[in-house]
Amino acid sequence: MSDPLETYLAYQQRSASASADAASTEPSPTASAFAGADAAAHAAIDVRVAELRPRLEGLARALHEQPELGFEEHRSAARIAELLTAEGADARPGAFGLDTALHATVGEGGPHLAIIAEYDALPGIGHACGHNLIAGIAVGAFLAAAPHVERLGGRLSLIGTPAEENGGGKELILRAGGFDDVDAAAMVHPTGGDRPSPVGGQRTTGVRRVAVTYHGRAAHAAGAPWLGLNALDAVVTAYQGVAQLRQHILPIDRVHGIITDGGQAPNIVPERAAALFYVRSGELDALRALTDRVVAVLEGAALSTGTRAQIEVDPVPPYLPLEPNESLTRHWARALQRRGRIVPDSPAGPQQAGPSTDMGNVSRFVPSIHPSLGIGSPPSVQPHTEAFADWTVRDGGLAALADGAAALASAAIDYLADGALRAAVDEEFAALGGRYRWEG
Repeated sequence: MSDPLETYLAYQQRSASASADAASTEPSPTASAFAGADAAAHAAIDVRVAELRPRLEGLARALHEQPELGFEEHRSAARIAELLTAEGADARPGAFGLDTALHATVGEGGPHLAIIAEYDALPGIGHACGHNLIAGIAVGAFLAAAPHVERLGGRLSLIGTPAEENGGGKELILRAGGFDDVDAAAMVHPTGGDRPSPVGGQRTTGVRRVAVTYHGRAAHAAGAPWLGLNALDAVVTAYQGVAQLRQHILPIDRVHGIITDGGQAPNIVPERAAALFYVRSGELDALRALTDRVVAVLEGAALSTGTRAQIEVDPVPPYLPLEPNESLTRHWARALQRRGRIVPDSPAGPQQAGPSTDMGNVSRFVPSIHPSLGIGSPPSVQPHTEAFADWTVRDGGLAALADGAAALASAAIDYLADGALRAAVDEEFAALGGRYRWEG
């Protein structure tokens, strides 16, 4: 097991070096040494997004009104495919062996950039993560950029990825070879407030799920409790042990969990109880180390209660820490600023813990961007709340949809048009370790 302190100190050093490099050059958030596509192409994209906007807003509203959970997004995928087909794109639902995945491609040969769509919702609170906007932005960007691909060369794909919230659809598509011929990937995520994420500052944590079921022995809780082995006691002991562990984890780490089964009746000593924990970290080594520490706590709870622990690590694919490509993100930011959005500087210092996404897996396999874009909500309205879901279809959310689609399309054609930019993107990716696949 790696030393958590060494992992964090190495992370601090890497962050400090990156901050020093940024301070020495003091680039504007939108500064880039690469020209990208010509101004006429970017202007044409703005016009095309304006033409598409009513249909894109209709898509976002329709997904909002009929939210679907991960791997159940049949109506959502069909709506996206219908819009793509109506605009002349060859959309294929059921791609990569997943019923609710989607694939559309224009062009052939040359560099290949994939625009990523998400469209699954959260249980009980619908599109509280704004995936209805993510889908609209992705579709708009693909359709706006597509007419330029033949002239610029290369390929542009739209990959619709199911189950970001609960199943790791992107990792499943990776395993199916869906990104094997992709050179770079890009998507945009909505967030609260009214500002975009800083260039280079939108890293996310990785997350692993750890499920545990404790098996004990039932008994009459009043008549003969001494005959029982209490599985709920094991869960409570495990939960408290994880809570005690929290004060000794790294600032880039998080652990949280719920009890999923606490027994059947108070007068029966529970013979079965279960819990589910999410283990997060901003670094791969720390993610592995923290998972081992949590598993040790769960095993200890079984030992102390005389029960048997059935532990399952990674019941769904792990999500890896996101590693955004700053060279390409600058072109997204430059296009966004042309539309009147202020893009802040990159934050200095090490990242703290936060949310996770399976786009992290893609970002470790090909150079990727995953910037956030504010939807105009009050700062108190943040993702994974009912209020945020409501704001996605208000004026601020729909304005972010149009701006996000146009800026993402502009970044895509810059990438296809400029070989020097692509070389810089690849060089940055290689410097961070290059192509990586998670091994359990």
